[in-house]
Amino acid sequence: MKLKLLTLLLIAGTALGQTKTQVADNLQKRQAEYGDLALQIWNYAEVGYKEYKSSELLQNKLKSEGFNVVAGVAGIPTAFTATFGSGSPVIGILGEFDALPGLSQAAKPDKESLNGVAGHACGHHLFGVGSAAAAIAVKDWMKKTGQKGTIRFYGTPAEEGGSGKVYMVREGLFKDVDVVLHWHPGSQNSANASSSLANKSGKFRFYGRSAHAAASPESGRSALDGVEAMTDMINMMREHVQEDSRIHYVITNGGKAPNVVPDFAELYLYVRHPNRTNVKEMWTWIENIAQGAALGTGTRAESEILGGVYDLLPNETLSTIIHQNMSTVGGYILTPEEKIFAEKIQTTEGVKKTPLEYTSTVQPLSFEKSANGGSTDVGDVSWTVPTAGLSTATWVPGTPAHSWQAVAAGGTQIGVKGMMTAAKTLTLSAIDLFEKPELIKKAKEEFNSKTEGGFKYESLLGTRKPALDYRN
Repeated sequence: MKLKLLTLLLIAGTALGQTKTQVADNLQKRQAEYGDLALQIWNYAEVGYKEYKSSELLQNKLKSEGFNVVAGVAGIPTAFTATFGSGSPVIGILGEFDALPGLSQAAKPDKESLNGVAGHACGHHLFGVGSAAAAIAVKDWMKKTGQKGTIRFYGTPAEEGGSGKVYMVREGLFKDVDVVLHWHPGSQNSANASSSLANKSGKFRFYGRSAHAAASPESGRSALDGVEAMTDMINMMREHVQEDSRIHYVITNGGKAPNVVPDFAELYLYVRHPNRTNVKEMWTWIENIAQGAALGTGTRAESEILGGVYDLLPNETLSTIIHQNMSTVGGYILTPEEKIFAEKIQTTEGVKKTPLEYTSTVQPLSFEKSANGGSTDVGDVSWTVPTAGLSTATWVPGTPAHSWQAVAAGGTQIGVKGMMTAAKTLTLSAIDLFEKPELIKKAKEEFNSKTEGGFKYESLLGTRKPALDYRN
């Protein structure tokens, strides 16, 4: 009798040990299906707050898988939540799906525009589908095992400058969540517990008076002069800000004809720093510069804040779990055809020569505190609930984000394979958190320690409504 009981326990233990392997295998079997969804969104290439088809595609997929979908949350038509299960723990998974303007590109290793208005140069078509695939896999595992709790997918639009998640945080959509997981496309596989740059962005609009630039220039007041005076002073300001600050801008409207004094001009500007307090101080300085430029050119200046995000708050507990699962999942090996594609990409301008083996290896886990060069509205989520993520090789190693080379690889099976690495890693990490509530407790203790318990979240956007037209 004892021998029979021991045998049964060993069999049960083996089955339990294989559960995560089976889950990953089941995900792999659906690679073609999820790859098709991702490439549909790659072809849609919809910019922030305009992702109607992309959002609908993800919503319909999750509905068909038994999730309860709530669309149009936080006053954003393309934002949604998709929930399965009930009660605690509640584990959230983030999914993005917006493209970047002006980066249309064919899925080829040579620069070739598709004559579109946007392209997925940050891989958010993979981000959204990969996260949805993970949520579905966790749901299937919960149904099979009888696991209690809630898995929730967040459809988060307009990460690229629109701060979509900030409005969702402000609306309280994460208040009942225990842990949030996310990922991002990249050129290597890693789960570092690093931070990011806080960011505030907006447009400065100058209003002058039009006149004939040759016949009666004295009658005009150039709005473009106001913009140029502002940029001159901003570039003087650079000498007197902390060296890890970042200020960049584009002139989105400088007039229409050289012989007409422009009565309207517009500047679109970003300010970044690892510390959001410094971002707020620099923004105040820049607002004063705008008023000074207007006074000096006889024009009038107005400003509109369009985006504002916190720096990421790392969670080493969660990053360790994610790294362990990523190491189990591993990466992928390029086929001979994919290797030819990758080698051609690496000969193009702006791509660093990097070992192609980075697609199949996982980088060592790092707890380096420094911020990377980017910003993300995941930062606001991370100051609300314990949050951690990963990056996988969806692009040719050495490829920079926001490039035509990233768009090209994201439209191939290289992107899809990297996406599946992320989906498996997120799924297995969520399973660990469901099965071991002590891990959630530890992640919360770390979160509370870093936020000193009494932290009160205040959006950098203030009370403004979502800037649904910021890409117009």
